Amino acid sequence: MKYYARRLTFYVITLWAAISLNFFIPRLMPGNAEDIFRAKMARKGELTPAMEKSIQLLFGSDDQSSLWDQYLRYWNNLLHGDLGTSITKFPAPVSELIGQALPWTIVLVGLATVLSFVIGISLGAWVGWRRGTWVDGIIPASTLLQSVPYFWLALILIAVFSVNLAWFPIIGGYDTFMFPDGPVATWEFFSSAVYHGFLPALTIVLSSVGGWLLGMRNMMVSTLSEDYITTAEAKGLRPFRVLTTYATRNAALPSLAGFSVSLGFVVAGSIVMEQVFTYPGVGKLMINAVQDKDFALMQGVFLVITVTVLAANFLMDLLYGFIDPRARHNG
Repeated sequence: MKYYARRLTFYVITLWAAISLNFFIPRLMPGNAEDIFRAKMARKGELTPAMEKSIQLLFGSDDQSSLWDQYLRYWNNLLHGDLGTSITKFPAPVSELIGQALPWTIVLVGLATVLSFVIGISLGAWVGWRRGTWVDGIIPASTLLQSVPYFWLALILIAVFSVNLAWFPIIGGYDTFMFPDGPVATWEFFSSAVYHGFLPALTIVLSSVGGWLLGMRNMMVSTLSEDYITTAEAKGLRPFRVLTTYATRNAALPSLAGFSVSLGFVVAGSIVMEQVFTYPGVGKLMINAVQDKDFALMQGVFLVITVTVLAANFLMDLLYGFIDPRARHNG
């Protein structure tokens, strides 16, 4: 029980620190979100006193409140689900913009991350079990794919399968001509989304499966030298049972910790991939927010990513403590 209490305390303090940094850092950066918004509005016409008052109310500068008061107001807004208002998409709330982009990223990047993890762990266990044979030749090929930059691999896939062969679309998350009014929960829309998401998902899988495979292969080689593996083989257990029950299950434990981090960063999306494919996910939303100096949107995206990563790590710590008693007893 002490193990879980320590982990919970750690993550609560980390969450408080992350939210506090998310509040203070934009205010310490050069530039001012209110001035940027006022300049953009001025390009469209003269600012009236009523518009000036609305801008001040929007950014909370109508009163001469202290930084501490603004900090408390920021926490109050967060607890009520208010992440602010986007400058570039005014008057759309930040939470609404993130809510629109989040499902695209979770479905695409989440499924691709899980798929690459399962493929990498399975192949890594097999290669480690058959170490020293021709199967080891898979390692250089997978490592080569992992070393290729994300954007370059994405551009190669686009050039081959979209431009030359015309098998897949180049950009977008669905066929906008078929659904001009936006996503519709129909089978046709689902098919269109899968069709548009195939190449981005393939980019993620090809780029990340090599890391899981190599790590699992090395852990398998280390685990197979343990005494309990020798004992299991001496007892006459079937090789398949030794592979699955004794070797793979123990060798996969370190990979679970890395998987929790990867799963947490699913919400962040694959920024370069989403930019190359113009995919409507959180990664592309974050790039647009940085380019347009939309501080409220940047804060909202960073906060969602931070909370998700912490939650994924916390859940994995609980699971790790459950499946590995050594983590609980060794603190």
